[in-house]
Amino acid sequence: MTSSSDRTAHLAVYDTFADWETGHTTAHLAQNGYTVRTVGLTREPVTTMGGLRIQPDLALDELRPQDSALLILTGATGWDAGDALAPFARAARGFLDAGAPVAAICGATAGLAREGLLDDRTHTSAVSFYLAATGYAGGSRYVDADAVTDAGEAGGGGLITAGPTEPVAFAREVFGLLGVYDAKKLDAWYRLFHDSDASAYEVLQGE
Repeated sequence: MTSSSDRTAHLAVYDTFADWETGHTTAHLAQNGYTVRTVGLTREPVTTMGGLRIQPDLALDELRPQDSALLILTGATGWDAGDALAPFARAARGFLDAGAPVAAICGATAGLAREGLLDDRTHTSAVSFYLAATGYAGGSRYVDADAVTDAGEAGGGGLITAGPTEPVAFAREVFGLLGVYDAKKLDAWYRLFHDSDASAYEVLQGE
């Protein structure tokens, strides 16, 4: 029996949240039976990089890994301007330790690097030297790819990472990790939204 936690994804939101980076991810999760709930440092509204105002559904101290299928972290100027967003990286550690997956794109990957979460996991980001500047110890695990999934050790949560120019590949990895689409449809979804391959639409429709 599927519990509500298996179908709830949590999207971290904060000021200068890069709103374009997770549009594909959240839209298609919602279209496939998932509930997407937003999580802020508090329940006070935040303003995205695109100027949109978001009222978080819950505060970070209310978030529990056992209530979630996935924690999604996007880029924001705050990741490279002090420690204001470090609590979200610590929350990601709690998720991974509890066996719950995390997906991070753009500047959020640097936050995870500072938290030590990329030292022993295969990962990517914008460029390797961006993460190297954090002083982390995981440079040997960096992969030059659009998006990467590290499945994690037995009992550990999976970790998805991507650079800021790869929102479609980021979504593809999320859907693959959560089993939203089977392999054939996942490939078709990516070809449709990344490559504008119209023939992939029929595959998605089950034809």
